[in-house]
Amino acid sequence: MNVRLTRNRAALATAGLLLAAAAPTAYASLDTETAPAPTRGTPYVETQLFFGTERPDGGPAVTDRQFMAFVDKEVTPDFPDGLTVQSGRGQWRDANGRIEKERSYELILLYPVTAAGAGDRKIEEIRRAYEKAFAQESVGRVDDRTRADF
Repeated sequence: MNVRLTRNRAALATAGLLLAAAAPTAYASLDTETAPAPTRGTPYVETQLFFGTERPDGGPAVTDRQFMAFVDKEVTPDFPDGLTVQSGRGQWRDANGRIEKERSYELILLYPVTAAGAGDRKIEEIRRAYEKAFAQESVGRVDDRTRADF
């Protein structure tokens, strides 16, 4: 009986060692950096803008109606092909070092890489217009290259 338990343990130990030795090879085949990128779509730039709604001077927060009127006036004319607005909650450290938590909006713009120069100028104008209109310290911006197909 001890011989049978010893053989079973030896077999399990051998199987475990074989699995341990093969694991790095299996995980290496899952490496996403060497996987080919999808080729569908056209090269685009995706810009995300983050708009806070609390006013540093303590005035009333920017309302949904005010924000959408801003989008209609300042964003849509320069990006008439489409955009996405999402509501959220955000936080950031202000110029005085305080953590500010507030209702916010994320605006997502997609535009062809060939329009990136003009798009950049227009986006900076949008950011400055919001800061001025609603007494904001900053409007966050993230740019990423992507591919899009419509």
